[in-house]
Amino acid sequence: MTTATDNWAAGDAYESYMGRWSRPLARTFVSWLRPRSGAKWLEVGCGTGALTRAICERGEPTSVVACDPSESFLSHARKTLRDGRVSFVIAGAEAPPGASGAFDCVVSGLVLNFIADPVTAIRLMAERLQPGGILGAYVWDYGEGMESLRLFWDAAVALDPPARALDEARRFPSCKPRALRSLFEEADLCEVSDEGLEIPTHFQGFEDFWTPFLSGTGPAPAYVASLSNEGRRLLRDRLADRLKPDVDGTIRLKARAWAIRGVSK
Repeated sequence: MTTATDNWAAGDAYESYMGRWSRPLARTFVSWLRPRSGAKWLEVGCGTGALTRAICERGEPTSVVACDPSESFLSHARKTLRDGRVSFVIAGAEAPPGASGAFDCVVSGLVLNFIADPVTAIRLMAERLQPGGILGAYVWDYGEGMESLRLFWDAAVALDPPARALDEARRFPSCKPRALRSLFEEADLCEVSDEGLEIPTHFQGFEDFWTPFLSGTGPAPAYVASLSNEGRRLLRDRLADRLKPDVDGTIRLKARAWAIRGVSK
């Protein structure tokens, strides 16, 4: 059985793998969240800053505290987003920054499924909200909505059946509306609602699709890194056979995330 572990250490590598899709998704999420202008924000798990930037561009915040446990990700975020309203802090979901009731909006993008204890994490985030504050989050729909990853894991499992255990759709059953609603309701949030957010993911050609999987950053790239040279070649060839580009070489796929919001009592 081939084994692999998730690796989220390299900010630049994450950008080519998922960051380019995280940015349009983050903008869509902030618009859907409908925050009031002038709010104080806390972002838990900011990564390379896609959601942080979207908050600044569309949320009209007074301030944003963005935290992440990865110094590499924070370093990338600091270099690419220079905004006096934003403070980047090293911290994880198990101990997010800020006092009780310190924020109007608390958000987390694409990280809930990677948190060891999401129930406690959501409760801690909710505690940092003022009454009437908004808690929002979103996760990729690994089961059906992420076409690029669905193609990848289906090809990987066909060649290496034990790889099924590494497939995010299998590992992260919480990435569904019912599970997300349960998390928010357990945190005693009210007016809980969810929505599917979809964005296009277009690749300039097969190499644009395949090369990010060689970065080692993220579950699928970590799996590729664990393969032998022959294993990588077989996987690459199988994916190339299954992807159907347009006449101009563009590979047109789509990605969906599940978003959820609730209001503090």
